[in-house]
Amino acid sequence: MTNPLLEMPSLPHFAAVAPAHVTPAIDTLLEQADAALERVTSDAVPADYDALSAVLDVATERLGRAWSAVSHLNAVADTPELRAAYNENLPRVTAFHTRLGADERLYAKYKAVHASPGAARLSAPRRRALSNAMRDFVLSGAELRGEAKTRFAAIQERVAELSQMYSEHVLDATDGFSCYVAEDELAGVPQDARQAARAAAVADGREGFKLTLHYPSYLPVIQYGENRALREKLYTANVTRASELGAEALDNSEVMRELLALRQEEARLLGHANFADMSVVPKMADSPAQVIGFLRDLAVRARPYAERDLAELREFARSELGLPDLQAWDLAFVSERLKQQRYAFNSHEVKQYFTEPKVLDGLFRIVETLFEVEIREDQAETWHPSVRFFRIERRRAGAADGSELVGQFYLDLHARPGKRSGAWMDEVRGRWLRPDGTLQTPVANLVCNFTPPLVVDGVARPALLTHDDVTTLFHEFGHGLHHMMTQVDDIGVAGISGVEWDAVELPSQFMENFGWEWDVLKRLTAHVDSGEALPRALYDRMLAARNFQSGLQTVRQVEYALFDMRLHGEPGSEAHIQALLDEVRHEVNIVPTPSFNRFQHAFSHIFAGGYAAGYYSYKWAEVLSADAWGAFEDAGVFDPATGRRYREAILEAGGSRPAMESFKAFRGREPTIDALLRQQGMA
Repeated sequence: MTNPLLEMPSLPHFAAVAPAHVTPAIDTLLEQADAALERVTSDAVPADYDALSAVLDVATERLGRAWSAVSHLNAVADTPELRAAYNENLPRVTAFHTRLGADERLYAKYKAVHASPGAARLSAPRRRALSNAMRDFVLSGAELRGEAKTRFAAIQERVAELSQMYSEHVLDATDGFSCYVAEDELAGVPQDARQAARAAAVADGREGFKLTLHYPSYLPVIQYGENRALREKLYTANVTRASELGAEALDNSEVMRELLALRQEEARLLGHANFADMSVVPKMADSPAQVIGFLRDLAVRARPYAERDLAELREFARSELGLPDLQAWDLAFVSERLKQQRYAFNSHEVKQYFTEPKVLDGLFRIVETLFEVEIREDQAETWHPSVRFFRIERRRAGAADGSELVGQFYLDLHARPGKRSGAWMDEVRGRWLRPDGTLQTPVANLVCNFTPPLVVDGVARPALLTHDDVTTLFHEFGHGLHHMMTQVDDIGVAGISGVEWDAVELPSQFMENFGWEWDVLKRLTAHVDSGEALPRALYDRMLAARNFQSGLQTVRQVEYALFDMRLHGEPGSEAHIQALLDEVRHEVNIVPTPSFNRFQHAFSHIFAGGYAAGYYSYKWAEVLSADAWGAFEDAGVFDPATGRRYREAILEAGGSRPAMESFKAFRGREPTIDALLRQQGMA
């Protein structure tokens, strides 16, 4: 049988991969990787950077690309059969990488390379990659011995298993809820959302309108629905997902407790006081205490603005909407009504101008103009008919056709059953000057969960994006540019690889700023019916509303980040997760939260998404991105010289040097929190 996971000279054969292919492919690739590890640690391979890479990196990169394809399909095209195949092989892949990172013989080889006279002659990116490797060996348990090493390996396997279990519970709980309502229960809900709900009910052979917890269905009801009981029903279902208040089989309570306990045990094995202490070792932050200080300082500065926001909301709810007892399921609805009254527009009105084709075209033109590249549609096998594929090229003298390939990306924009919620970028492969001399260009997956296009009265209409959707798309594209625009040839520090975790959000949050610029928006808007661009008067009202409730939004993000850092910085926290969250809410948040709220049970970022003791990265990166954006505010949004400096200092450098060095190379100084406070109207 031909196995598509073993035949990826260029791009994955996504359409051809079946669950039955997974185990045989992983059998073969693990065998090859194990053989490479044995060879590279023998006397047959000298302690030389290139020699080690030619044997080991080739085998592990091939394994990584195949497993990345399987993991991606598991996230965007989940089926019981694929999930079973993924879960069968996850412990095996985890065990190999644990064994690789902790191999004493391999660590000795790298120490010999690091200590050799030739190390000083390596290129700067390779010295950085070698330094990272030495650090990561320690963090991977290479210096552990005996029972400690065995226990460390067991922890890695169990943590991977639990993280996957957590993610599955959230997905299944999200997919598992639906309700059917009559049309009169959807008063206030925008027409396009009602049409989608009706189409979903028809697809099920049901009367009425189908609502789910997927955001394109959930958010319009919470934000616009006048039926308070329906808002409460959906809100309650959403905030109790994967908890003890729902289906017992999907309860993440014990999963969280075990995960946290194992993370603390892992940290102690490596000589750290707690997991948060261990987590900051490869980050920009110096210590958990520094992070907590940053978060609390931000909370104190934002609190007066948050208190003002909440007071205005409560007064408006009481006097204008007859809601003297503002509840959690009222917040989005009342906020939207207040915004409409204050700024004379609503989010649905704006949405009519953001058609998906026009937004994409506008986004691509920005990137082409600023970063001196071209984006073209390309051909590749995909996992769903709605997925598109593109290539990024740069004009280069001497290239055969006048241009060279920079990178490629898959674009999967629409929500559907079996697809994990949220938005993300992950890599298909990284940039690498391979040991055989060929240059491998980077490829990315860009994934969102927007409302798909509808057919209304037999007429196909383009998908409409909210302005939040637009900024989300720009955000993920920023991650993609960081991955694809790199000019670093060493795979360990090319693109996002090797970048400190609390700096990876800089390029993504930086790109969000373009979604607020008039010169940008007039190019990427066209009314779905008239084709007219966004009116300047409507834009001015949007801009005036940009920092609407920025105080409340800031303290909410600080709440999440402080909860995460304390949860991982206080051993024993697994025994009182809810109590700790309540403490944090009491300290920083001012919005009363229902006692049944189980936000933590679906907080996938820290329990299944790599952000454990790292959620603060979003707020820290906002500081970096706001400060970086200041250079474009000074020089002009489309200033080519500033765009070139940003591309070269941030995007092209990737992880080849410390993030602070890259930032200073662009800005000429270290960042300041004042830039963020000014941008969000809290200076």
